[in-house]
Amino acid sequence: MSAVISNTVVSAHGLRKAYRSKLALDNTSFQIEAGKIIGLIGPNGAGKTTALKAILGLTPFEGDLKVLGLDPRKQRGQLMNDVCFIADVAVLPRWMRVREAIDFVAGVHPRFDRAKCERFLANTQLRPDLRVREMSKGMIVQLHLALVMAIDARLLVLDEPTLGLDILYRKQFYQRLLEDYFDEQKTIIVTTHQVEEIEHILTDVMFIRDGRIVLTAQMDEVAERYTELLVSSDKADLARSLNPIDERGLPFGKTVLLYDGVDRGRLSELGETRNPGLADLFVAIMKGTYA
Repeated sequence: MSAVISNTVVSAHGLRKAYRSKLALDNTSFQIEAGKIIGLIGPNGAGKTTALKAILGLTPFEGDLKVLGLDPRKQRGQLMNDVCFIADVAVLPRWMRVREAIDFVAGVHPRFDRAKCERFLANTQLRPDLRVREMSKGMIVQLHLALVMAIDARLLVLDEPTLGLDILYRKQFYQRLLEDYFDEQKTIIVTTHQVEEIEHILTDVMFIRDGRIVLTAQMDEVAERYTELLVSSDKADLARSLNPIDERGLPFGKTVLLYDGVDRGRLSELGETRNPGLADLFVAIMKGTYA
């Protein structure tokens, strides 16, 4: 097997999935390499969860998809040895004790390291007999992190993992994931509506709209390709002549324009330039989707 093939974690070509009359995946193609943290970003109903379900072998679909060299439709049992999936860390059965959660994961995932999990928990206030209903949200995050980090998976899929948590625990979750779990042998795919909170940990981003990937780029490439320009009203018409892809007004007659591939030196003659935030870029590219 060549190095290129072995380094490809997900290879998707022409994926199609319909729910009644709506296409959740519409000739969707993308590729994910090892050692990446990918943000799969899109509005509600764009196809994010369907794409993840296809990768995990949880839904039938048309097209060609290989995950770690395997077809998730036919080889899901083998694939799950190297994959870990989490949706919403805030939801664990309230009756469950810490030791029961550990027993459960040990029983379902062959790559779970109980000793590693217990070492992680030793630095917390989580006792083996403590029930989920007795825990704070922060403690629940710690438990979930201990379970995840003890699984030596090559691919970690996170679907809105911090839903329901406040900003402190959301940041704690992602920071610990980055510091204690991720390495160049692992790949993480994450979907979230809190785009601003994950953009600093992402290596790559994919925007999905109406079942199609509309942007796929490395974060470094995004910073080089897109530029925001802040101009005063007297320069606004000249700035518009350079074909921005989006525009929004600010107080005191200021305008922010977003450009794709326009020379930054040229723009800086008109006003203040900066790298756009991922959320602003997302809104610009998705305009009209929510209509």
